[in-house]
Formats: sequence, structure tokens, C-alpha cells
Amino acid sequence: MLTGDILRRSAERFPNKPAVLWQGTSLTYADLNANANRLANALHGLGVSKGAKVGIVSRNRADYAIAFFGVARSGAVLVNVSVLYAPEELHFVLDKADVEVLLIEDVFLDKLQSIRGRLDKVKSVWVIGGAGADRFESLLAQGGEDYPAVEIGEDDPFCMTYTGGTTGRPKGVLCSHRNRVITAHTVAVEEALDERDVVGIVTPMFHVAALNIMFQPAMLVGATVTFLSKWGVADFAAMARETRMTAAFMVPTQVAMMLTDPGFDPANFTTFGKLTFAGAPMPDWVQRELMEKLPAVKMTQIYGQSEVGVLTALRHWYLPEKLSSIGRQAFNVDVAVVDPDGRPVAPGEIGEIVSRGHNVMLEYYNEPEQTKAFFRHGWGWTGDVGTIDEAGFITLVDRSKDMIISGGENVYPKEIENVIYELPEVSECAVFGIPDDKWGEVPAAYVVLKKGAVLAEDRLVEHCAGKLARFKRPRIVKFLEAFPKTSMGKIQKNVLRESYWQGREKKI
Repeated sequence: MLTGDILRRSAERFPNKPAVLWQGTSLTYADLNANANRLANALHGLGVSKGAKVGIVSRNRADYAIAFFGVARSGAVLVNVSVLYAPEELHFVLDKADVEVLLIEDVFLDKLQSIRGRLDKVKSVWVIGGAGADRFESLLAQGGEDYPAVEIGEDDPFCMTYTGGTTGRPKGVLCSHRNRVITAHTVAVEEALDERDVVGIVTPMFHVAALNIMFQPAMLVGATVTFLSKWGVADFAAMARETRMTAAFMVPTQVAMMLTDPGFDPANFTTFGKLTFAGAPMPDWVQRELMEKLPAVKMTQIYGQSEVGVLTALRHWYLPEKLSSIGRQAFNVDVAVVDPDGRPVAPGEIGEIVSRGHNVMLEYYNEPEQTKAFFRHGWGWTGDVGTIDEAGFITLVDRSKDMIISGGENVYPKEIENVIYELPEVSECAVFGIPDDKWGEVPAAYVVLKKGAVLAEDRLVEHCAGKLARFKRPRIVKFLEAFPKTSMGKIQKNVLRESYWQGREKKI
């Protein structure tokens, strides 16, 4: 099955049904289908060949949906680029990805100005929301509504997203049509999406979670999607109320912000019944508060990565008994927890989470060494460490790169973070290793408190002393107003620890 078939089939089933809602406008499945064909044919008219790279820099809006399916049907590869990049980061990604045609929202044109002269590979730029001759609508007008005449295979490259925001230079995750269609089917089953749903897309479309783990499966089942261009609690509540939103993917930070907002009103969410979350660990207090304030909302926790799609799912009927787990192997994928040689570990033993099959990416684009390191012993290695029990439920221990080695002992920051989260004053925390002349590394804990809460450092340290071995206890505690985060709400520990490791070697 090709990506373009997802839209075609839903357009045949529900031609007059709204496919996309955005800022008071509606795009039917028939409209979206016709516009996708126009874009594909227009790209061919520009000389865009199969496998060529088309970049997009845009917030969530109806045009993104057109670009997604239009580029897919053209045989080109859609390169989804973060709107958060500074000009130099934007230049790095566009050049690294070999982007030939760029679709960019008008509000981001200023980022392009200073680097435009150095983008030698970019042949044309089309402005989404623009008013000139180079506007996106003008490009659409150049293409016909007939299905484009191009042969595309399921294993042909289809899209690229960039990952690596918590570690360093981003890597292009190149995926095929088959890779992402597999994930779409996985999500449709595990999140129980169907044609009656109105699905809120409230995280950035340039990231795999919104694009492939919510938008694509919603289109597969014939649901309606409603786009939020910029996150805000009040805007989200208004969208949920006005569109009668039934389902959404959110990162834990968004859920916490919604629940603790002074203006929170359950009346805005009377139709909201399905919440999927991932991207970062959700503190137990957030899950418990959600169950209390919005008891009709059924939570599904998913775990995955850009490279492998969705790997595990924890459905609502396993709560609260399995609150600390990330679930078990999701529908239609292969997952294991293995030792360094690729052998499955025994229940309760720590190993790395791996996957294999058609859900796994093609490669890191133009990164042969990193691709080789990812594919080992027949598996794709996530870099995440966990345990698995007799029933197949996986518990995430930590990122392998975040592990602290203190006096020869392995220390997993998540274990310390879980203890700190037991304190009711704590909203978020991040534990990471800092250099120590005697022990090599020791743990440091950075903490963000709930609004209005007060917590003394001595009390936090005392709490940890009663729960953790001495070598696991934080040696430094700092309280912050907020954490630096990626677009998906992941705390950027590399930013927090950078000053400690200047002039020293630390693999991160």
C-alpha cells in the first residue's frame, strides 16, 4: 500500500466528509484528494524527478496535508523541517537533505533570507500563505487533477524527518511508503481510531508523532483532523470545544499544562475520549490527575522513535496496575529486549530495546556509519534500555547514552527521577551525570516545582537518601523555572550538562 492510496481510498469512501479542519475552514476528502494530485503534477512540471527531495517548513495547517499527500504521489521525498531551527540549522538540514524544492510558510521567510544565497541545491521556493507569484496556491494551479503518471513501489523512499535534537547534529531518518503505512495501521488498531473521530493534531507536523503517528492513521480510517497551528491551553480548549474533538496525541508537558491551567474547564472536553501520549515520560501524578478530572478520557501510552515508528502500546484497561510500564509489543511489529549480542534477556534483566521488520527505517540519509551502528544482529537498536516481564510488558529504564558510570557502578537517571517524582511538589525533574575526580561521574538533579510549591533542597536530598543507595543520590540539586526542551517536550539534558563537561570527554 502506498501513502497516496490512504487518501484515495478514504476519498472514495467519504468524498464529501471533512478531512481537515483549520481555523474555521474545512477541506473535504474529495478536495484534499484533488489538491494532492494538483501538487504532484505541478512538481512534475517543475522537473522534480522520482526520489528528489521537497522540503517543507510550516506550522500545522491545511496546506501541510496537501503537501504530505501531493509529494508522496509525485514519487519525491518530503523532507519535514523544524520551524524552530535557527537560520544556520535550517541551512544545515536543507543542504544535508539535498532539498531541491522548498515549501515555506510566509512567517518563516526571515529565516531564509540570510542563507538563501548559500542554498545551491534549492532550485525553487514556494511560499505557503504568501501573496506573490511564488505562493503555494500558484504552484497548485499549475497541476491537473488527474492521478500523476509515475510508478512508485512500497519500498521507495517517501519521507524524511530529522531527529537528534537532544544529542547534537540532527540525522535524516529516511523511510519508505511501507515503513509508514505499517505504522499507520499499528496506530489505528492500538488507538482504536475510526471514521467517527475528530482527531486533534496539536504537536508539530514536522515531527513523526503528529505526522505519521496521528495524521496518517486518521486519514487511513477516514477520520476528520483538526489542526492547531500553535500550542496554547486556551486555544486547545477552544478547538476541542468548537470541533467536538474526540481524540488527540499530546506530549506529557501539554497534558500537565492543560490540567494545571487556572482556566481549566471540563466542559470544553465533553467529546474528548481518546488521549494518546508519548515523546517523554509522563509523571504518574499527571496521569492520576487526568483520570480524576477527565474520567471519560481513555489513555493509550505509546512508545517508539522516528526510526522505527510505534513499538509498544499500553491501553487504558491496564491502568493503574501497569502505570510505570510503556506497554507491550504493539500490533504488527517485532520488538525485543536484548543483550549486546542481540540475544533476548531474561524477564527482569536489563537490555536494549530493539525492533525489526517493515516498520524500521531505510537508513540515516547519507550517514553510512550511523546507519551501520543502528542496524546490528538483524535488529534496529533504539538506544533505549529497559526490562521485560513474563507477560511481555516493557519498562523503560533509560537512554543508554544517559547512563551514569559512577565508581564503576551503572546508574540510570530515570530510577532517581522516579524517586524525586514521589515528592508532591515536583512538576518535572532531570537527572544527569557530571564529572567527578574521584568517582568519574556523579548524579546531578535539576527540578521544576509545581506553581506555588515550595521544596527545600535538604528535604529532597533526605527523601532520596531513604530510597536510593549512596552512589545514586544526587550530589547537586538545582531548581529551575523551566527546562530547555525539544519540540516534542523532551528535556534537553545535553544543554543542562554542557557547562559541566566543557574541556572533558563525555559521550552523549
